[in-house]
Amino acid sequence: MGNTPSSSPLETCLNSVFANNSGAVSYPSNPLYQLTAVKAYNTDIPITPAAVVRPSTTEEVSKVVQCAVASSLKVQARSGGHSYANYCLGGEDGAVVVDLTNFQHFEMDTNTWFAKFGSGTLLGDLTERLYDNGHRAIAHGTCPQVGSGGHLTIGGLGPLSRQYGAALDHVEEIEVVLANGTITRANKQQNGDIFFAMKGAAASFGIITEFVVHTEPAPEDMVAYSYHIELGKKSSFANTFAAWQDIIKDPGLDRKLATQVIIMELGMIISGTYFGTQAEYDALNFEGRLAQNATVSVHTLDNYLGAVTNWAENEALKLIGGIPGPFYSKSLAFKADNLIPFNGIQNLFNYLETAQKGTLAWFVIFDLEGGAINDIPMGETAYAHRDALFYVQTYGVGLITLSDTTRSFLTGINQVIQDAMPGVDFGAYAGYVDPKLENGQQHYWGSNLPRLEQIKAQIDPNDVFHNPQSVRPAQS
Repeated sequence: MGNTPSSSPLETCLNSVFANNSGAVSYPSNPLYQLTAVKAYNTDIPITPAAVVRPSTTEEVSKVVQCAVASSLKVQARSGGHSYANYCLGGEDGAVVVDLTNFQHFEMDTNTWFAKFGSGTLLGDLTERLYDNGHRAIAHGTCPQVGSGGHLTIGGLGPLSRQYGAALDHVEEIEVVLANGTITRANKQQNGDIFFAMKGAAASFGIITEFVVHTEPAPEDMVAYSYHIELGKKSSFANTFAAWQDIIKDPGLDRKLATQVIIMELGMIISGTYFGTQAEYDALNFEGRLAQNATVSVHTLDNYLGAVTNWAENEALKLIGGIPGPFYSKSLAFKADNLIPFNGIQNLFNYLETAQKGTLAWFVIFDLEGGAINDIPMGETAYAHRDALFYVQTYGVGLITLSDTTRSFLTGINQVIQDAMPGVDFGAYAGYVDPKLENGQQHYWGSNLPRLEQIKAQIDPNDVFHNPQSVRPAQS
């Protein structure tokens, strides 16, 4: 892929950066560009980047950013995984995409139990590397195909989060490339504003190439449970959901309990992991408080990697966990003092019974958070939902295309809940990207948005790191 007289300034610049590795850069003119380089995850949002590059060093990342700036193009990183709205690809045509898949280095300091690793590491690989180097772990989500670079900078919520916080709460230091190409390190003491912004809104501010995280001992005793209701109309599930919400609203609820509700075409499942012994789990009487006959499965686990594999086997992830396809997703955040009233629960399940869905592959997932996530002050990181007790995330998946009926169905779910809770200020989780969400920045970053806009004006005033819902620079 040498330079030619017809090469654009961008191509000339990037070809120079990768002169010794021409296979590390791809352009729209290349055969199979969309399939082999772009690799869109959500095929409902097709886009064409100006180039996709796969650097191997932080210095190359810096040079790529400078090439894009010289051509007045936007930049977005992809940390080897997938993006709900292809925001890792800029969310719009014409961005330069920096694919960090080659950033795979890993080391563990066995004195501090701090791990250092490249931001292209997928969660599945990170889990194994942490465990293989001292039986260590961090809190993170359940989908192994997610890239750590995005996950650890947007939130990172998962079964261990009630004990240890979000994934980003483990981050102690980062190496980051800024909009002017500067390579810098940031932590609480050094470049504190950058560190604040990157822990919750990184796609708007820079490209992280390396993380340093504190780790925890991997759990040894675990109980996996599943409470499955298959029979009856969905409207008959309302009492059980209300009982679940009544359990999780208890501020003294054992933080070792992770739980979620999955509602789908075939029924409702309440499942999760208890990070303790069978006797401790039994003492909670969790299933006995759910108030409906169901198929119950409870088994102990004595291997953390086995537990993580078990998480990835839930019904929703089997459909949306890494296989490209057309889908839409929305979310709402609920606070402890703004729970769904019973009439709202009834209305929701009646809607799920009667609404036209346009697909059989749809899910409504309620995930309990709270606990250690809420211990951290709102203004300590860009992640803005420190007061959230649980989230609802909804998905509709198409076979070849996604219908407007399915999009309207998901929008209707949020509307039914909001209609039952007038005046409530719901937030949305930036990890469940919703490209149709109006004023997404306010929903994603809430009270932290003004500070983020000021930092953006200081370190990326020309909005180099951009997607349709990214933080914009404050106007002077």
